[in-house]
Amino acid sequence: MTYNFITLTTKPTAQLSYSYHPPIPSPSSPTTLTNSLLIFINGLGLPQTSWSPLITTLTTHPPTTGLPALLTYDRYAQGLSTDKDPADASAPNPAHAHDCLSVVHDLHQLLVQITTTHHHHHHPTPLQDMHLILVSNSIGGAISRLYAQTYPGTVAGLVFLDSVLANSDFVNIYPNPEDPGFNEGELPGDVTVDALRKTREFMTRVFHPETGMMGAAEGLSRRNLPALLPYSDGPMLLGPGGKGPWVTVVGHEFERFEEEFEAMSGGGRTLTREYLNPYWERYNQGLVRITEDGRGKGPLRAPGTGHFVQRDNPEWVAGEVRGLVERVLGEMM
Repeated sequence: MTYNFITLTTKPTAQLSYSYHPPIPSPSSPTTLTNSLLIFINGLGLPQTSWSPLITTLTTHPPTTGLPALLTYDRYAQGLSTDKDPADASAPNPAHAHDCLSVVHDLHQLLVQITTTHHHHHHPTPLQDMHLILVSNSIGGAISRLYAQTYPGTVAGLVFLDSVLANSDFVNIYPNPEDPGFNEGELPGDVTVDALRKTREFMTRVFHPETGMMGAAEGLSRRNLPALLPYSDGPMLLGPGGKGPWVTVVGHEFERFEEEFEAMSGGGRTLTREYLNPYWERYNQGLVRITEDGRGKGPLRAPGTGHFVQRDNPEWVAGEVRGLVERVLGEMM
C-alpha cells in the first residue's frame, strides 16, 4: 500500500497521511462505483496500516457489484500523521484538546479534497451526492455515527467493528463496592470485592472519558462523548434517498476478549464474562436499531477476535464488508 500526505485547506500548517485505492469495477455495474467511496476509520489503538490485510482481501476478492474506491487515513498525531492538530496549540489541557465532532469536520474536509483530487478527476460527482460507506473500529464507530448525523443523506452504509461504548464511563459497568446498597452476597461466585475495586481503578485510569489515558496522545477528548451519543439505539440515521443506511454491527468473540482484557488489565476473566461482555452485547443490540427495520444486521461476533477485529480476522470481516457493499451498490443500480 502507498501512503501519501495531504494538507487540509482548513488547517494549512499540518499534514495528514492517507492511502487511496481506485475502484475495481464489475462488468455488470461499472457506473455505480463512480458515486461511492469506502472509508476506513481508525480507533485509538491502531493506525490506518491495520486495515491493510482487510483491504488486500477485498481487492483480491471484490464484491460481485465491484469495489468502490477505498480511503484510509491517520488522524493528527496518529500513525503516519506525525503533525499535531494545529487547533490544539492553544488548548489548556493537551489530553482534551479537541473532540470527536472536530474529527468529524476534519474527515469531511478530507473527503472534500480527496474526492476532488482523486475521485472526481475521472468521474466528477459532488460529495453531497456520493454514497459513503464507513467501516470503523472502536472510537471510529462514534466518529462514523456523528458523521452520518452531521451530514445526513450521505452515508449509505456502516460497518461497526467493536464500536466504542460511547455513552459509558466504563467504570460503572461494574458494581461499586462503596455504594450504600452494595451487597457482597449477590456477587457471582468467582467475583470478589477486591477484584471489583481493582478493575474499577483500572477503568478509571485507562478508559474513563475524563480521567482515562485513551486518546491523550492524539489530544482527542472523549469527555463529552456520552453527551454527544447518549443512546446506542439513536438517533436514527438518514442515508441517501431518504432511507436509513445499511448497517452491520460486529462485536468481538467473548472468549478471546476475556483473554485479551485479562492480559491488559491484570484482572480475572470472570469480571469480563459477568459484566463487560454482556454490557457490550446490549450496546451492540442497540446499534443495530439506528437504521430502519430490515436494514440492520447483527450483532455478530467475529470468530477469534478481540477488540481489534480487523486485525484479528480480516478474512471474516472482508466477507461482511463485501456483503454490505453489495447491498449498498445493488440498491443504486
